[in-house]
Amino acid sequence: MIKRAIFTLMGFVFLRVHAQDTAKTRIDSLVISGYVETYYSFDMGYPNNHLRPGFFYSFNKHNEINLNIGFIKAAYFKDNVRGNFALMAGTYTQFNLAHEQPLLRNIFEANAGFKLSNKRNVWLDAGILPSHIGFESTIGKDCWNLTRSILADNSPYYEAGIKLGYTSKNEKLYLAALYLNGWQRIQRAQGNQTPAFGTQLNYKASDKSTFNWSTYIGNDQPDSIGSLWRYFNNFYRQFQVNKKFGFTAGFDIGIQQKRDTLKVLMNDMSIWHSTILILRYAPTKKKKIALRIESYKDIDGVIIATGTSNGFQTLGYSLNLDYAVRENVLWRIEGRALASADKIFMLNNNPSKYNYFLTTSLAISF
Repeated sequence: MIKRAIFTLMGFVFLRVHAQDTAKTRIDSLVISGYVETYYSFDMGYPNNHLRPGFFYSFNKHNEINLNIGFIKAAYFKDNVRGNFALMAGTYTQFNLAHEQPLLRNIFEANAGFKLSNKRNVWLDAGILPSHIGFESTIGKDCWNLTRSILADNSPYYEAGIKLGYTSKNEKLYLAALYLNGWQRIQRAQGNQTPAFGTQLNYKASDKSTFNWSTYIGNDQPDSIGSLWRYFNNFYRQFQVNKKFGFTAGFDIGIQQKRDTLKVLMNDMSIWHSTILILRYAPTKKKKIALRIESYKDIDGVIIATGTSNGFQTLGYSLNLDYAVRENVLWRIEGRALASADKIFMLNNNPSKYNYFLTTSLAISF
């Protein structure tokens, strides 16, 4: 038994478990896997507290070698039952789960599910799950860019709840409906008894083309304050033109009530939105280059509060180079620049509209 377990671990190549139930190589019984991603980032603003701007939650420590995320995971799949449990550590954990109870902050995944039909691919999963929103995940090697976009860092990476998912027979269409505890929450907000809901539609026209539409509806305010409902939509399209060229285009838009009222008018709503375009070029099997252009506009500060007259209105650009040292080892380097409508950054010890930083990372999966 011990020898068999060792050979199973040696032969296993880590597969990312995304929020959707699209078909993968199915592994019977129990599999142990892991991922470690270290990084170094240098911010030209020279922050004394070693923290990059507050709207970054990943790769956000300045001028120190650190761990973004490291986790060990056990995945079980047999017959019509499946489950995942993973524990993690790193600066991602420290900042993304700061509002959770201490005992929950190191849980990356903890969910169980079973198949509802013998004829159709319908699953019911419950627990702590990867987010159904967005094309960027916590696991860096699965993302085209080294650092996460402003869009990704300010929408859920994880969620807790129940998910009903369906995959069509040809595996091109995936549909899901979710009952959630809130916006990136394991535990419900203090004093809040309001449920939240989500949906996902993912369509793969071919192996090269994917379209996704995810939604979220919920209220994270305490009941004593009243309900400020949030309505959020995430769209993205990924297309691989050929073996060398691919692009991803994404758009998020959110609307939230400014005050508790049954009569919803546009004057009573705050709106924020974000757009992103990523172009990736692979000159060789081991090398990839990705260019990212992004914008984020949140004038009322619903997601990113600045306290300035124009709110958060920021453009971003980045360029990264990836080199696959081994099949399971990835080295990356990225330069990134941000330009804002107001002086919300620091540059040369002075308030500035601009922010520049370099990041490099080394990741291994096993």
